[in-house]
Amino acid sequence: MSHPFDLSGRVAVVTGANTGLGQGIALALAAAGADIAALGRSAPDATAQQVEALGRRLCWIEADLDRSNGLAATIDKVAAQLGPPDILVNNAGTIRRNAALDFSEDDWDAVMGVNLKTAFFLAQAFARHCIAAGRGGKIVNIVSMLSFQGGIRVASYTASKSGLLGVTRLLANEWASQGINVNAIAPGYFATSNTTALRNDEQRNRDILARIPAARWGEPSDLGGAAVFLASRASDYVHGAVLPVDGGWLAR
Repeated sequence: MSHPFDLSGRVAVVTGANTGLGQGIALALAAAGADIAALGRSAPDATAQQVEALGRRLCWIEADLDRSNGLAATIDKVAAQLGPPDILVNNAGTIRRNAALDFSEDDWDAVMGVNLKTAFFLAQAFARHCIAAGRGGKIVNIVSMLSFQGGIRVASYTASKSGLLGVTRLLANEWASQGINVNAIAPGYFATSNTTALRNDEQRNRDILARIPAARWGEPSDLGGAAVFLASRASDYVHGAVLPVDGGWLAR
């Protein structure tokens, strides 16, 4: 392969691309040559400007990722606007914090719906589109350190991210023979809106940094290389893997 990381001519669907990790991933994929279909409730104006500055296209497909219905139609909209999608990044997620004794059913359902149910059914819609067209594809699920560890005060988040890693392996088993690679990235502790509370807690922030060999919080751009690898031909024989991008957290 002469340029195994080149994504020129590819169409990448990225959920939650307006800020944070999703924005960092979308920009990395665009820099490698992909056009971006951003799925979410809010228009990713800042991301669109940066993608276009890289010479690539971005279209926003308005989608309520709290709900899993209508996802097949969403993939059809991507194909109509940019062409058949080649890459899906299930990045969008939410988190609710409370002690397990006080955790509500609403907080459980809200997180499991976005982080696990919608991610599964969006992957299903994407894969059906690829298989019907006789094409392969790349699915990258964004999991978490809490796919390996328990954490505290985030019962539904831990359950959803542990479940998404399991689903990643299941889908890899079922779809590898169809030319669809399903893999995951497990970000460590990144400076995003989801971790604002942790970074503002002086003791928790100090404890977290003390365990990270790289001695810093990750930045969204740190995920770019991993995303491009798993979205490109360089990973054609990689199925069901999880790539930690964690500053060395799991090695400690």
